[in-house]
Amino acid sequence: MSKFRVLGRSMMALLLTLAISLIPVASGLMVMVYQHDNKLKETARVSLKEAIFSIDMSLNRLHDAALVAMPLAGSACETAKAHLLKQVQDVRYLRALALTADGRIYCDTLVPPRAKNRFATGSEAPVQLIFDSPAAPNAVLVAYQLRRENLGVIASTYGMELRNELRAFQTGLVLLLEFQDFYIWADGDSRDPARPSQSEFFMTGKSDKYGYTVKVGYPDGFAADERRQMLMQILPSLALIGIITGSIFYWGLFRQWGKRDCTAARKA
Repeated sequence: MSKFRVLGRSMMALLLTLAISLIPVASGLMVMVYQHDNKLKETARVSLKEAIFSIDMSLNRLHDAALVAMPLAGSACETAKAHLLKQVQDVRYLRALALTADGRIYCDTLVPPRAKNRFATGSEAPVQLIFDSPAAPNAVLVAYQLRRENLGVIASTYGMELRNELRAFQTGLVLLLEFQDFYIWADGDSRDPARPSQSEFFMTGKSDKYGYTVKVGYPDGFAADERRQMLMQILPSLALIGIITGSIFYWGLFRQWGKRDCTAARKA
């Protein structure tokens, strides 16, 4: 056998071995990326449903408090206020209670009264966010309004209660709640100069009961960082599989070529 033929066969064996070795590595990486992206997407989908359920449960407490105070609506403030203050003191979740009549707040446990706290009593939305009110400087109030004909009750709590619900989702997702034109998320709200990034695997859903919108998504670059970390963990194993696969192929190839050479030599 000529030297050129031996060299050509060796080069072919090397290239084939390299190609065969890369197949399990490339396949493993593609499967990893596919499964990883599916996992992120599924996490976003499940978290969206759980967030709506969790926030609804939180707002249910405001609804229940308003329901308890509803019999006082329409009665004189001098009579009702003591009962409202006691209810606020007894329920840790509550920040304040107010009574309305004909779309006007006439009795409020907030100091100063809610009339100065920019609460839109005429709004159709049952839940509103109030920012930087005199009663809670630099804070966010979440106010729920329960109506019955021309009477109503407004129950409010701190926005921190909703933020705590959102912070329970420790999956890397950014969850944002929209109440009409305003929003709140775990680390900020509408007063921030820009909204948080939610560009990757973005999903949105709406509460049928309270009308707010939940938006979920991973920040820009999150998926790439996660893939990079997984790659560092799985690449050594894939490389080992590739080396073993290539070695078996290389050994089998030369064994086959050796048999052919022996057969050719006998015939000659």
